[in-house]
Amino acid sequence: AMVDELSGGRIGYVYVPNTSYEGNRELFRGMYAYHHKDALIIDERFNGGGFIPDRMIELLSRETHAHWYRAGLTHPMRTPAVAHDGPKAMLINQYSSSGGDALPYFFRQKELGTIIGTRTWGGLVGMTGNARLMDGGYIGAPRFGIYNDKGEWIIEGIGVSPDIEVIDYPHLLSRGQDPSVEKAVEILLRELELNPPKTWPVPVQPDRSGWIEIEIP
Repeated sequence: AMVDELSGGRIGYVYVPNTSYEGNRELFRGMYAYHHKDALIIDERFNGGGFIPDRMIELLSRETHAHWYRAGLTHPMRTPAVAHDGPKAMLINQYSSSGGDALPYFFRQKELGTIIGTRTWGGLVGMTGNARLMDGGYIGAPRFGIYNDKGEWIIEGIGVSPDIEVIDYPHLLSRGQDPSVEKAVEILLRELELNPPKTWPVPVQPDRSGWIEIEIP
């Protein structure tokens, strides 16, 4: 409601609580609801992680390939049906962890938009495959980490830094304000002013009457 009011209805807002089942569900629901908006805010503050968010980034990376005119429809169809071509911003904070570290990292890697907030937790390391003890206990030892194409370890112990640092001070939040959301709306409205949404003009219906000549005996 805040984003809708501040942007005059031009910007959609999607909160992604984790990169597990709930987070994927919320992102897909949000994209279906708001992919027609001029811009999008993806809020992953307090993201608790889960799966590696490659499918989530694929969804956010979708662009329109073509439009289809169909007689009788008010609006043309497009391929893919759910895609967003406008500017985006992602909100992060120090509680965005694990998959919540990877999501903004991939978001930046794909150059999808501006990252706003505070540096993420920096805990992207895997403990999968540790054996359980006979008494039912468990030893959580790191067994795998993440690195980039330069052969450098990334994210673990470092996190992902924002493009624009914004601190959500508690006294402001208690007043009903949200500094990160307010900054994201400001940035996106400025981007929309500099680069207005692209429109796809509908071509004039082709005249096919002279395409084929048929000789009737």
